[in-house]
Amino acid sequence: MATLAPPSPKALKAAQHSAPQSGREVGERRPLFRSIVLIGMCFYFLVPLWWLIVASTKTVNGLFNGSAGSLWFDKNVDFFGNLSQLFSQSGGIYLQWLGNSFLYALTGGVGATVLAVLAGYGFAKYAFRGRNVSFALLLGSVMVPVTALVLPTFVLFSAIGLNNTIWAVILPSLLSPFGVYLMRVYAQDAVPDELLDAARVDGAGDAKIFFTIALPLLRPAIATVLLLSIVATWNNYFLPLAVLSDPKLFPVTVGLGQWLQLSAAAGGGQQLWNLIVIGALVSVIPLILAFVFLQRYWQGGLSLGSLK
Repeated sequence: MATLAPPSPKALKAAQHSAPQSGREVGERRPLFRSIVLIGMCFYFLVPLWWLIVASTKTVNGLFNGSAGSLWFDKNVDFFGNLSQLFSQSGGIYLQWLGNSFLYALTGGVGATVLAVLAGYGFAKYAFRGRNVSFALLLGSVMVPVTALVLPTFVLFSAIGLNNTIWAVILPSLLSPFGVYLMRVYAQDAVPDELLDAARVDGAGDAKIFFTIALPLLRPAIATVLLLSIVATWNNYFLPLAVLSDPKLFPVTVGLGQWLQLSAAAGGGQQLWNLIVIGALVSVIPLILAFVFLQRYWQGGLSLGSLK
């Protein structure tokens, strides 16, 4: 019977060097691939913002017949001229729209956050009859598109005389089923039951326990729900379009849409494309500032979860 000859030391040494080297090559390729993907995603998301910044510096003629292309500044930069015209157009109606958006977003966002915190904490930390059924109905309402509720809301508000008022936008914005769901999921882990039981043993009431113990622990989730509610109300278009008819009550989204329809139908008449573009840019700035100022609360929540 033939026997296999043992490998030579030279062959063993070559095999030992080849395996780790292939592993290092694979490990070096992975960060490179991830970097390429991240750069591509950043490029994909930042190009529309860059176009918005560039287009806000152009005149109406520069938007359609500019010599530098759509992604670069034209030779005639008129950013401050567009900005001045934006705030003076139609007697400064854009400032009215912007103020309405702030009113709707802050009132609706803060109100939706308060209700979501109270409801989510109640679902998470209190046992009551019908809790599971109520929460199941809440999860079902999350799956219903918001636009599907606009027409029933319009009919309801018409019956009680609230159409074409600020309450027609604010009241529906107070309901955030997803915010309630998020608060319940977060409160279940962030607020230990043992901590609440110890506070009750010390004689603390439910209100004191909530405001002094639970509320500080829920701060990252509160910031998240607040931002999501503010952004959703600020970007809401279909609901104000359906329930409002007075231009002085329009939010900035519906107001810019009105200018868009006016410019599209004007033909050789009034063209407001430059005002639409710079108005869209100005309307994005408050959302960017909200993300920047609330970011530290998210980071605090992430570090809290890592310590757990």
